[in-house]
Amino acid sequence: MSSTITYTVTGMSCGHCESSVSKELSALAGVTEVAADAKAGTVTVSSAAPLDEELVRAAVDEAGYELVGRAA
Repeated sequence: MSSTITYTVTGMSCGHCESSVSKELSALAGVTEVAADAKAGTVTVSSAAPLDEELVRAAVDEAGYELVGRAA
């Protein structure tokens, strides 16, 4: 069962920010695609199965940003 979820992330302001967040999230097991958007303050993660939100939060934190939660 594949999953695609968009999260709100604070602190991203440029392409480098997007790249850092994408790199960390892409390293998570099962992740198939990541699309970070600094201007919108979001990151969309597609995966083979639903991800543990705490793992997503930890990856975003490792990149130096803060996961606020799921985008509306």
